[in-house]
Amino acid sequence: MTYCIRNGLHNKCCTLLVGGYNCDPLAEVVVQNTLFCGDNLQILREYLPSDSVDLVYLDPPFNSDQNYNLLFREKDGSKSTSQILAFEDSWEWNQEAQANFEEIAHGDGKLSQAMVQFRTLLGETDMLAYIAMMAPRLIELRRVLKDTGSIYLHCDPTAAHYLKILMDAIFGPQYFRNEITWKRTNTHSDAKRWSPVSDTLLYYAKGDSPTWHPLHIPHTAKYIADKYGHQDPDGRQYTLDNMTSPKPRPNMMYEWKGFASPPFGWRYSKETMAELDRQGRIWYPDSKTKRPRLKRYLDEMSGVLMGNVWTDIAPLNSQAKERIGYPTQKPRALLERIIKASTNADGVILDPFCGCGTAIEAADKLGRCWIGIDITRLAIRVVKDRLSKISKQFDQKYLTIYEPLDVSGAEALAAEDPHQFQDWFVRKLGGVSTNHRRGADRGVDGRLYFKDEASGPLRQIIVSVKSGKINPAFVREVHGTMHRERAAMGILAVLRPPSKAMLRDAASSGVFTCLSGTFPKTQIITVDQLFSKTPLCLPPLQRMTERRTSVAAIPEVQLGLPGIAG
Repeated sequence: MTYCIRNGLHNKCCTLLVGGYNCDPLAEVVVQNTLFCGDNLQILREYLPSDSVDLVYLDPPFNSDQNYNLLFREKDGSKSTSQILAFEDSWEWNQEAQANFEEIAHGDGKLSQAMVQFRTLLGETDMLAYIAMMAPRLIELRRVLKDTGSIYLHCDPTAAHYLKILMDAIFGPQYFRNEITWKRTNTHSDAKRWSPVSDTLLYYAKGDSPTWHPLHIPHTAKYIADKYGHQDPDGRQYTLDNMTSPKPRPNMMYEWKGFASPPFGWRYSKETMAELDRQGRIWYPDSKTKRPRLKRYLDEMSGVLMGNVWTDIAPLNSQAKERIGYPTQKPRALLERIIKASTNADGVILDPFCGCGTAIEAADKLGRCWIGIDITRLAIRVVKDRLSKISKQFDQKYLTIYEPLDVSGAEALAAEDPHQFQDWFVRKLGGVSTNHRRGADRGVDGRLYFKDEASGPLRQIIVSVKSGKINPAFVREVHGTMHRERAAMGILAVLRPPSKAMLRDAASSGVFTCLSGTFPKTQIITVDQLFSKTPLCLPPLQRMTERRTSVAAIPEVQLGLPGIAG
């Protein structure tokens, strides 16, 4: 859903527009309790405002089970790029990896220098491709973090040392907090090396004062037996602690109930000693030659302060109740620990590689808001199913937004959710989607806006989206809608290629001429064109997110829309 930070509730003034959310000037907007399906780099850039997230946890896919040497094999860069899936954790040096590298390496600052050095060290290998993929995403993740925010990068030993250098370059080495070691499995037979049993979590802060709540783990039974062997008559266990001062304190040198002052004095004043005595907190020995000691009760101790080596969280075995069969699933206790330590009760958690949704489930159970992103529709379905078991009102509490990466993804979205397909198509064109869920759209699924002159009024291009079978009648419907809406141009956005008859009917409406050029009054644009490198034949569009008011609320007369002959 969209929430206003101002009141924490769904706010009707927030309208999803091109490249983000538009809101009235009094409210800042952050997308919360939302699942995104698509490329997390694109979604981070288009949807998430800066300084809006309290905690980032990411467990990016990486196939550590493959031969380690393959990651350093030289590549010629000619192989085409394919979508990276959650279950195919392979990265290869190819043309897209080269482009990712060049974008970062040609910048300024420590990151570009680090990328150049990585290439010198690693060559054009799969490992370099992985680093080039991670770099722009980590830049965006730092941007969306609040100044009090933290990030935990979960990785295995294969790439952890490279990722730490990358994190130092982006976040700054002074903001490195910990390298956490999690024992994720038991030892197994490995030839000529120590058996790898752990994962690494790199913990960085964005600023000098990250949110932090120290956590403790309970004492072991052996520790309690060794240290808390004393009991009061009521059964309370306690240990004995020193009551003498560690350094000279003349004002604390006094006799107490016949016990002489220690050489440096007592740790407490006479008043405090009297209160401790009244509470029965002082243990007295049977000889005046010995010293009284303080009772520290077991039930008042927080436990052992947690360190950065975690051996108490077991991996998910085949018998684990929470196991859902997802290959990279992590225990919920692992994520709950991170969330409790690094967020407050009103925190927002982001997982940009959310997989089966363990971080999301943990955040939801702890009452935090969350944002989850994954590139595969399978993962999103798994997360939705998982959350629906927590909340029967899942559809009312959470929002799912799809950003297909190719034609097959768009086809799947159209089949699963035609309304979201319409929203997505309009946004990809650069327009504003109409709220068709509230009633009939009257042939308009979206609107694009442009200016004929720099100081002139806005003109509109209406968009009609069709995901099913199409025929020339739909083109004529666009003509009629253009006339009724007084639109300068119209677009029929379709999933499938149009027929020759449809193209002829579209061309029959003529052209629209303005200062920026001459454009067809009616165009048929396919999904395939959206993913192609060919620019669309449209005038320079006005990004409506730059306006403080939703266009839908502006009277038509203020838009200065011209009348158009059918």
